[in-house]
Amino acid sequence: MALKRNPEAETEEVVDKSISSQKAKELFSQEKRPPKKEKKVLTTFSIEPSFKRELEELFSSMGLGWAAGIRFSLKEFQRKYDDI
Repeated sequence: MALKRNPEAETEEVVDKSISSQKAKELFSQEKRPPKKEKKVLTTFSIEPSFKRELEELFSSMGLGWAAGIRFSLKEFQRKYDDI
């Protein structure tokens, strides 16, 4: 009486032992994956044109664009007044 070969069992053993399979499991496992970066939200507000020019000049002197300067300012404001 001949025994039938089970090809699925053999391929599972080979796949589990391969280095590329182990690396793929590490890469795609949910536990070790770093958190995804949050998407930015577009917000709007109104200010006087003269005040905006002043802020743009200040941000430019710091090497920042308008959006980066606003984000920086908000983060600094939050750090300063976080304890209140």
